[in-house]
Amino acid sequence: MSFFDLLTLFGGLAMFLYGMRLMGDGLKESASGALKLAMEHVTNNPFKAFLLGFAVTALIQSSTATIVITSGLVAAGILSLHQSLGIIVGANVGTTVTGQIIRLLDMDASGGSWLQIFKPSSLAPIALIIGIILIMGTSFKNSRAIGSIAIGFGILFSGLLNMTDAVSSLTESGVFERLLSGLGSNPLLGYATGAGVAFVLQSSSATIGILQAFSAAGVLTFKAVYPVIIGVYLGDCVTTAIVCSIGAKVDSKRVGIVHILFNISKTILIFLAVFIIHRIGLLDPIWNEKVNSGIIANTNTLFNLCSALALFPLLNLYESQSRKIVKDKPVPENKYKDRLDGLNPAFFATPALALKSCYDLLITQFEAARANVGLAITLLEDYDEKKAEEIDAEEENIDLMTDHASQYIVQLLPHLREETHISMLDQYYRVVSEFERIGDEAAQIKKAAEDLAQRDLEFSQIAQQELRTLFGLIFRILDYTDRAFRDRDIEAAYQIEPLGEVADDLCSMFKVNHLNRMGNGMCKLYADTNFMNLLSASEHIVSACSNIGEATVIRVRPELATKEHNYFESLRAGGDESYNEAYRSAREEYLAQLLPESLNSDNLKK
Repeated sequence: MSFFDLLTLFGGLAMFLYGMRLMGDGLKESASGALKLAMEHVTNNPFKAFLLGFAVTALIQSSTATIVITSGLVAAGILSLHQSLGIIVGANVGTTVTGQIIRLLDMDASGGSWLQIFKPSSLAPIALIIGIILIMGTSFKNSRAIGSIAIGFGILFSGLLNMTDAVSSLTESGVFERLLSGLGSNPLLGYATGAGVAFVLQSSSATIGILQAFSAAGVLTFKAVYPVIIGVYLGDCVTTAIVCSIGAKVDSKRVGIVHILFNISKTILIFLAVFIIHRIGLLDPIWNEKVNSGIIANTNTLFNLCSALALFPLLNLYESQSRKIVKDKPVPENKYKDRLDGLNPAFFATPALALKSCYDLLITQFEAARANVGLAITLLEDYDEKKAEEIDAEEENIDLMTDHASQYIVQLLPHLREETHISMLDQYYRVVSEFERIGDEAAQIKKAAEDLAQRDLEFSQIAQQELRTLFGLIFRILDYTDRAFRDRDIEAAYQIEPLGEVADDLCSMFKVNHLNRMGNGMCKLYADTNFMNLLSASEHIVSACSNIGEATVIRVRPELATKEHNYFESLRAGGDESYNEAYRSAREEYLAQLLPESLNSDNLKK
């Protein structure tokens, strides 16, 4: 045994691992969309999930990648933990396909020259040639990815051949034979060896492949090999569980735990089965016999397939145990729990009840957002840290209501048949995001107040009066918005538009006024950004109220839905005299509340 023999062994190992990685990455790149689409369509049928897990793993050559993808889909809510169980088991069986490919090392080509092409010594250069032609000589879609797959396949077999040659040289020294015989006399040492190598390499397929390469030396016996194969299962699943748990949600972590529980059960089951079968003498013909690559591949496949069939009925037990091991994070009681619980799928069969539940939650959401705006505005005059925390907490509640309402509306839609119900739901879906916008702007107002308090700044008297006038108008708009949506009051909805246009005029005028004040030193520089942010938040609130008003009008007059844009645009363009009168009246009212200095603006409309 020389240094160069070891160098060849580890160089071959490096080529083997890199080839497997390159081939897997190419397969994932070229088929990632199809894989994700297929996994998203898994049903609650565990057998279908098993077949999918098997197929995906056989394709991408990595059970770890399959289970990590599954964990990500569970975290995203696309798959449930229960749906992932079959995929986990299928992935464990699918990973044995790599070993079946590597067993081509044992193919006997003496029966005919055409079989020579299937030996690794022929497949490796063929795959490398095909790969380099695809990468450098073609430019069709996915040619690079397919070329990488071929190159990876060729490198994998080249590394395998190098390892086989190196192992043959090492066998002559006798050290290798004594080491492996030690494994045969101590199953626990073989088990630990398999687990350790699989954990370090992060691949059960690679570990089995290395074992198959060593078998070419003709010194591995079945009693030495089977504990190593079993140990591989534990080492691989621990790696997967660690990857699944990094920054993951609770159910995503449970995917990794289920994988560990399944593989621990598989380990115990196989050890017991081998012990019993050996005791009754059924394994005597092969127990001390030398094994080759094919026997290792078949043993690995048989172990995984039989244990999958035996343990499949225990999947629900693994799920329940994973929930005990990884507990749900405690969720504080939400003060809107009754409203959230009202969004019950049981109401889908009675759309009127489902729509009423949506309406009740939306009203609650709007009330919370409106109250938050009012509380945030009070902080501008007297900042209170406790009130600021209340605003943040309520903002989380508003976001939670938005998520629940949006999901429920999407789930409810397929169950509706009447056009009036569908039209109503469409408008509910439209306003839910507008209510959230109002809540978001309350948080922006709070943020401005917080910054002013931290810097010990305040606006000039003129700026404060301008903001009081603007906020008074906004509360009036919010009042009309409340009446419009709550009571389907179309007259109140019509009042929002002219008032909103007045609010836009004031914001435009105040921006110019503030710029002038900055120029003559009446307002401090650090207050500039906060004043502009408050005007921006006000414009966004007005815009949201305008959209809610339009949605309310369409709820009452659905025929306007097809010409909605033209109708409301014509109002804003002065095409309705009652609208024009409401606008002029409101404009005069709010301009009269301003100090004379605010009215000296070139931006003021005549």
